[in-house]
Amino acid sequence: MSDTSTPDRTPGEEPRLTTRRPTRRRTRHPRHVLAALPLAVAGLLALMISGNALRPFERITTIDGKMASKSDFFKDPEVQRLLLKHGIRVEIHRLGSRGIATQSLRGMDVVFPSGQPAAKLILQRQQRSVRTARPFVTPLVLGTFRDYAKTLVARGVARPQKAAGGGDTLYYDLDMHAFLKLIEEERTWNDVGFRDHSRRSNGGRVLVRTSSVCESNAAGTYLSILAFVKNGNQAPGTERTKGAERPASGDPVLGVAARVKPLINLQGMAADEQADSYFSDEGESIAPVSLVYEHQFLKHQVDHQKKRGEQDDRRVLLYPSPHALTEPEMISLGEEGDRLTDLMESDAALRRRAIELGFRVRFSGEDGTSEQLNAYLREHEVQVPTPNPDQTKVDAPDLDALERIINHVGSCRPPGQDDDE
Repeated sequence: MSDTSTPDRTPGEEPRLTTRRPTRRRTRHPRHVLAALPLAVAGLLALMISGNALRPFERITTIDGKMASKSDFFKDPEVQRLLLKHGIRVEIHRLGSRGIATQSLRGMDVVFPSGQPAAKLILQRQQRSVRTARPFVTPLVLGTFRDYAKTLVARGVARPQKAAGGGDTLYYDLDMHAFLKLIEEERTWNDVGFRDHSRRSNGGRVLVRTSSVCESNAAGTYLSILAFVKNGNQAPGTERTKGAERPASGDPVLGVAARVKPLINLQGMAADEQADSYFSDEGESIAPVSLVYEHQFLKHQVDHQKKRGEQDDRRVLLYPSPHALTEPEMISLGEEGDRLTDLMESDAALRRRAIELGFRVRFSGEDGTSEQLNAYLREHEVQVPTPNPDQTKVDAPDLDALERIINHVGSCRPPGQDDDE
């Protein structure tokens, strides 16, 4: 054993011994301890405190999914927190609905197209029975700005819904037959009286800004509305039972497609940018009328009310009549996808969050979808939309007819299996 005593003397003195005192560790204040921890440990503690982790070191499963506009649901921080409680993280591969249906699904656990046409194309490609979920529905609507809505009301094309208390409404019902006539006649906004309702002018044509018809479910659904209206309120492909006049080509579906093509703005945007443009500060200068989903508008209004204590009265919705609902469908491609698909239908917290994001959630044996959404809007002092007395719903063309219309209007690549599948 070594001696800890060492001689300590000056010349001429007797040696004396000094003993080294053991070094004492300083106890640090608890608030300094966290700062000294490695970042990974600190992050874990933060997750445990916030409720984003059930147990330390619990395995988190990453689920890969190709999703269209409804990927917004999984980008929501609260939805991500709720999924982490179940040990799930969703990795989103954003793509338009029709793109999902026509491209490779290799390596994906789930797909989530925004509507039924793309979902049917995907299901046709599966070689096994798969689990699916339709957790919510949302109407297709046209987002515009108040001066443009007032212009359409004065032309007899739109009708305002009544607002509680008699204030300015956020919602208008749009007569699609009359609206399409303005587009067919190539009218400008100034032609239809825009300057009578605004301090500005607009010599641009009356059009609807759409996302890409080759990629987007919203654009495909809008085409279904146009085709239904231009075909005498019937879906193309049913003419033989209705006795409609057949075009010279002998193909009634392509005849309708030819009449629809001039009505749509073919300079479509990427499928995930349309709503972002409408809600941006420059939205009105980008497009007076934009194709969006109802849930996007309602979420915007709730957020605006929370931040500023008032509704966004500048932006308003046009509800097309006849109308079209979109039904997003989640399709599982494997065991991990099954977990997420089951949760989307069974988890009450996820359903509640969907309502808070503006969706009309499907419920079984519970209060009606619309009433729960309406109650949430009233709670946050946002006007509740009312049903149009004209409840005519668009009968979408069958899958083959719709694909032919889309291909004719957009010159899109026809859907089909990829070489690597």
